[in-house]
Amino acid sequence: ERAIKLKVRKELDGRQQFNIIKLKGSLISKGYTEIIHILDQDDEYHINSFETSVESTNEVKDFIRAFITSENLTDTVTVFK
Repeated sequence: ERAIKLKVRKELDGRQQFNIIKLKGSLISKGYTEIIHILDQDDEYHINSFETSVESTNEVKDFIRAFITSENLTDTVTVFK
């Protein structure tokens, strides 16, 4: 399974929005993916998904988790696949 999915809260303050954009930009600039797809899950959340190489899946997940922790986004973003 190459797809990684993020559950992202829809209602965000300015800082949270900035950090979500920064996270997505970092994933692309580090070469983990080329495109991130966004779908509505429900009234509260979007699902952001992208594919990455099998070899870098764990590295990507670790990067995302560290980013979520360092930017205090634990109530905003969840990695669920």
